[in-house]
Amino acid sequence: MKARLQVTVAQRSEAGVKPRNEDSLAIHIPTDNLLESKGVVVAIADGVSAAEAGREAAEIAVKGFVSDFYSTPDSWSVKQSAHKVLIALNRWLFGRGQGYLEAEKGYVTTFSSVILKSCSAYLFHVGDSRIYRRRDGVLEQLTRDHVARINADQQYLARALGIDVNLDVDFRVLDLQVGDLFLLTTDGVHGVLDYRQINQLLTSSATLDAAADQLIASALAAGSDDNLSCQLVRVDALGETTDVDVLQSLNRLPFPPELAPGMKLDGWQVIEVLHASARSQLYRVQHEQTGESAVMKTPSRNFIDDAAYIDRFIREEWVARRIDSPHVVKRVEPPAPRTFLYYLLEHIDGPTLASLIARKQPLDIARVVQIADRLAQGLRAFHRRETLHQDLKPDNVVMRGDDPVIIDFGSVHVAGVDEIATGFDRETPLGTLDYSAPEYRLQRSRTPAADQFSLALVLYELLTGQHPFGAAYARATCLRDFTNLSYVPAYRHNPLVPLWMDGALRRALQVNADLRYPSLSEFVHDLKHPNPLYLTADQRPLLEREPLRAWQLISALLLLGNLILAFLLLSG
Repeated sequence: MKARLQVTVAQRSEAGVKPRNEDSLAIHIPTDNLLESKGVVVAIADGVSAAEAGREAAEIAVKGFVSDFYSTPDSWSVKQSAHKVLIALNRWLFGRGQGYLEAEKGYVTTFSSVILKSCSAYLFHVGDSRIYRRRDGVLEQLTRDHVARINADQQYLARALGIDVNLDVDFRVLDLQVGDLFLLTTDGVHGVLDYRQINQLLTSSATLDAAADQLIASALAAGSDDNLSCQLVRVDALGETTDVDVLQSLNRLPFPPELAPGMKLDGWQVIEVLHASARSQLYRVQHEQTGESAVMKTPSRNFIDDAAYIDRFIREEWVARRIDSPHVVKRVEPPAPRTFLYYLLEHIDGPTLASLIARKQPLDIARVVQIADRLAQGLRAFHRRETLHQDLKPDNVVMRGDDPVIIDFGSVHVAGVDEIATGFDRETPLGTLDYSAPEYRLQRSRTPAADQFSLALVLYELLTGQHPFGAAYARATCLRDFTNLSYVPAYRHNPLVPLWMDGALRRALQVNADLRYPSLSEFVHDLKHPNPLYLTADQRPLLEREPLRAWQLISALLLLGNLILAFLLLSG
């Protein structure tokens, strides 16, 4: 059974000594899949009495927020969903307020909300309503009042929904613990009861319902002259951690220092430095208690203030969590909470394809086909998640016995995630130029055909030790450069490569992505089974197959003809 978030709640609202209640509040606990995808929403609003439509504004804010939040796409994060809904509500309230001739008849309200999802609490706040948390007997105010004080007796609301066309909302994310108690109040309660009184009432009440009643009654007895509202939510059980929860928690971790063999981090001892660059470090580590070996990847401190870099680094681990294939390296779950930003991958003790190529001995044909089949399975695991690897190359494939394993996530592109708007420009690092498809340098759309191109190039190199287009490929930058490239058949470098296999490689290596195979499975099928179309050598005219060579030959023939003609004229 999947662990589900469980809460106990209570809420109360009274007009108090005022003729009408301008507060509004709601708690919504979904009973279906929305509990996992969206969570529990708790919202409270205090309509500003100076604005004639304050009561309506508070009701619109609470009801509209709850309704619209659960209507947002499941693919959106809690923060993205809530912010978009609040911006829309604020503009609507502000627009309604501007419809009156007198400014005091505006639609203005405070708003505070706690959204509990799996293992996290998301806080959204504007105005002077409050959110508290009581943990282990200690009461803490989590929000600050958005008020400007004129003197000891006068103050005014500086921020609220509907007060301005632009909205500035405070946002926080907190980790949840079983037993956490969240309290939301309007100023009719916390304006007359201090921390000690509120905490004492929470401690002495047998139930949350009793605590809500006592808070309202005590505030009235203390002389509250405003509407009184409170909400109580206790966490009884945590939900299952989601990918978004992991991303949120990682984003709050500090960068680790540079490590060296013998140093320890969160119980992991560094055995050796595998790789270090200006962008990241890789260490082989071993856990001092469990003895488990892993590879630790840490971010470079060069980017400690670079939001785009941090975003991409965190999403690397997120991708690793989502991809499930025996031919893709697996993420290692840390046995204890992390104190620094890093992630762990399984350690595979084997050679890379690059080291096999460096031996200058082309691999056996049957072994290359087997590697092609299994790498294609690994790439399909990415593609099923609408993710492109974008950096398949010999250095990024390690052999586990006879099985190739893709080990790097540094250049991945996730459809739908990379397009989500952020406050910064997302990094779009390309893979190694020698192995990336032409469309990357030509700024064309990215599709799985790009990974197919890289796979074919790796296989060609395994068979021949050479690049199919030679050194000119790395220098190509425009369409003309790529069009002028000349493909060298694999069998010219390695006579053992069958014609039909070279035909399959040639198709997968087309500069035009539309001319490649529609799918990786069709490419692999043609590598395993002779396609009749490729059973003979290329019969196309030389000018079409190798334009550069054809024009060189034509030029040589023209030169020879001119020399013969000149000789005949001189001899005559």
